[in-house]
Amino acid sequence: MLKTPIARGVALATLGATLAIPTMAQAAFIEDTKAGLELRNFYYNSDNRTNASTAQSKQEEWAQGFILRVESGFTEGTVGFGVDALGLLGVKLDSSGDRVGTGLLPGDFATGSEAPDDYSSLHATAKMKISKTILKVGAIEPKNMAIARSDSRLLPQTFEGAQLISKEIDGLTLDVGYLTEQNNRNSSNYEDITYAGKGGVAAGEPEDFKFAGATYTLMKNLTGAYYYSNLEEAYKQHSFNLIHVLPISDNQSLKTDLRYARSTDDGSSTVDNKALGAMVTYSVSGHSFGLGYQKMSGDTGFAYAGASTDPYLVNYVMLSADFANADEKSWQARYDYNFAAMGIPGLTFMTRYVTGDDFGPGGNSKEWERNTDIGYVFQEGALKNLGVKWRNGTYRSSNNSDRDIDQNRLIVSYTIPLM
Repeated sequence: MLKTPIARGVALATLGATLAIPTMAQAAFIEDTKAGLELRNFYYNSDNRTNASTAQSKQEEWAQGFILRVESGFTEGTVGFGVDALGLLGVKLDSSGDRVGTGLLPGDFATGSEAPDDYSSLHATAKMKISKTILKVGAIEPKNMAIARSDSRLLPQTFEGAQLISKEIDGLTLDVGYLTEQNNRNSSNYEDITYAGKGGVAAGEPEDFKFAGATYTLMKNLTGAYYYSNLEEAYKQHSFNLIHVLPISDNQSLKTDLRYARSTDDGSSTVDNKALGAMVTYSVSGHSFGLGYQKMSGDTGFAYAGASTDPYLVNYVMLSADFANADEKSWQARYDYNFAAMGIPGLTFMTRYVTGDDFGPGGNSKEWERNTDIGYVFQEGALKNLGVKWRNGTYRSSNNSDRDIDQNRLIVSYTIPLM
C-alpha cells in the first residue's frame, strides 16, 4: 500500500476527477485506466579532472526516486474526457555540499547550497479526445524534433502548457504545442523556459515555446518529418528529418537517418545556425554498426530550448558534449549488441566514440567522448522486470581542460503495476 503523501495526492486527484464524470460515461474511463509506480535507484559519480583550484573537481550523489503515473481512459461519447496524474518524489541517500550538481538532487556548488533530504512535485493533465485527435492541457512531456524532455536522471523533466496530437489521416501525425514553463528533473518548481543552445543570445529573456510539426509515412519503409518551433526572444527553427529502413534479409537491415535544422534569431538574439546530421546503421543478427556525421555552420552553435532537454542531434550523447559548437564537424562510430540473439534476452550492450574539431578560437579546438552502456532486465523469477544499467563515459576537450570528465552511473529500476 502506498504511504507517501505524493502517492495519496495523486490517488485523491484521480478519484476526484472520476467522481466528477457522469456515471453513464465512466465505463471506458475506469476500464482503460493504467497506473504504475516506478522505483528508480540512481548512483552518479563524476571526476571532472579540473586544474582550477576554485572549481568543483567531483560530483557524487546517490538517490532513490519514486515515479507514480496514473493515466485514465476516456469517457464514452463523441467527445471523450480524461485526466492523467504524475507524482514525483526524490529522496537523498548520499550527498554533500562539495559533491552536488549531478542533476539527481537540488543543490548548487557555485552558490554553496546543499541537497535537501527530499523533494517532490505533483502534476496533473486534463485531456480530451475526438476520433483520433487528443488534446492535453497541464503537465506535458513532449518528445519530438522540436523539444524533448529529459528522463536521464532520477526524475523526468516536465513542462506546463498544451499539446494536440492528431492521427486522423493514415500515415500522418500532426503535433502542435504551446509550452509556458519547465519543471527541471531535479526541481519541485516550475520556472521560465530557458535557452540552452551554444551561443547566440545577446539580450532579452526567453519566454514561451511553441511548435508545430508533421510526420508522414511517405512509403512503406520511408518516413519524413518537419517541425517549426519558436522560443520567443531567442530563436526560430525549421527542422527536417528523413528516415529510411532497407530490409536486406530476414535478419539484416540498413537504416539511414538524415537531419537538418535551420535556426535564426528572434527578438533580441543573434542566433544563426545550420545543423546537418546523418546516421547510417547496419543491423545483423543482434549486432548493429553505426556511423554518424554532424556539421554546424553559421555564426552560432545549435539552438534548443529548456534546461536539460535532449536536442535532436545525431551526436548528442551522454556527457557535456553535444558537438554543436559554431562551425564544428564531428563523427560518431557506434556498436550495439542484443544478447537475445545468442539466447540471453534482456541483456544489451552499447559503445560509441564521437570526435569533433574545427571550432573555438581560430578553429583549432578539438573534443571527443566515449560511452559504454551495459543493461539487463530480468525476464523471470522473483526479480522479473527489474532493470540494472551501468553507464560509463569519458570526455576530453582541448578547448577547455576544466571540462575533462570521467563518469559512471548505476541505475536500478523496477515498475510496480497498480492498475
